Amino acid sequence: MRHHLFWPCTVLLLVLGMVLGGCAMQGRRPSEPFIVVLGVAQDAGYPQAACRKACCAPAWRDASARRHVACLGIVDPETGQRWLIDATPDVREQLRMLDAIAPVAADNVSQVGLAGILLTHAHIGHYLGLAQLGREVTGARGVAVYAMPRMRAFLEGNGPWDQLVSLGNIELRDLAAGVPVELAPGITVTAMVVPHRDEYAETVGFVIAGPGRRVLYVPDIDKWASWDRRIEDELARVDVAYLDGTFFANGEIPGRDMREIPHPFVEETMGRLGALPASERAKVRFIHFNHTNPLCRGEGAAVRRVGAGGFGVAREGELMPLVRVPSGEVE
Repeated sequence: MRHHLFWPCTVLLLVLGMVLGGCAMQGRRPSEPFIVVLGVAQDAGYPQAACRKACCAPAWRDASARRHVACLGIVDPETGQRWLIDATPDVREQLRMLDAIAPVAADNVSQVGLAGILLTHAHIGHYLGLAQLGREVTGARGVAVYAMPRMRAFLEGNGPWDQLVSLGNIELRDLAAGVPVELAPGITVTAMVVPHRDEYAETVGFVIAGPGRRVLYVPDIDKWASWDRRIEDELARVDVAYLDGTFFANGEIPGRDMREIPHPFVEETMGRLGALPASERAKVRFIHFNHTNPLCRGEGAAVRRVGAGGFGVAREGELMPLVRVPSGEVE
């Protein structure tokens, strides 16, 4: 039985400094289930490889301006369990970040301290980190990896991923759209199929449900109008929504037909949801920023514009409680 303790605010930012290009997290550790944002960038990270343009210059100059690939951690302090949504190319640093806020008693490297990893799809920013579980790195043992049917078949049928299965580094577990997976007492995750470029596997978003709150995570989707659900309806069913913010506006990549890489522009999402009540708009936190997206820098006119519209921008290290947060109450 959980005894709910109140959080000082809806979003608790514990990133108080940067050390050697990584997050130095400090502050009181929550005693109830929570989500932690471990990355906010698109698959390539920020700065992007070989980018010599002005958009990446600040991050090449200053390690503290760099951003990890989009990833959420789920933590249950009561059981001491931790999960990742997606295994990104930055999983090494993200595990270190997770250790800082939710330590585990692992006495050797093969005990990576993960109860499981839930995969959204088979694009490079979302599963390449599984390689770090192999014999060349951690030599992990039996890490549960939750995957949709095509995603599972992709991992089982292609190297080097099939070796992770055959050597027992990972244990594949089935995901099915609309079927909740219980991670721990009071914590479930439910996959929902979204339209995206599905060359190798399905693409899903997740609803993470805790003892008192629900969080929607959709880092990749083609366009809201292409979905067989209304984003407004899904927003009404949750308390917080981390939504695809890959590109801020059309024309962001000069000389590139952006129809080849469909995503709902942040401008489009704000326009579509702009007439909703302030309480609904405040649920939205954009994530998964391309290196060209000014939101990736975390400040400036674009960030102010999002805030003025009543929306939010996800930040690395922010915690989102999965328990209800009564107004005016503190832990």
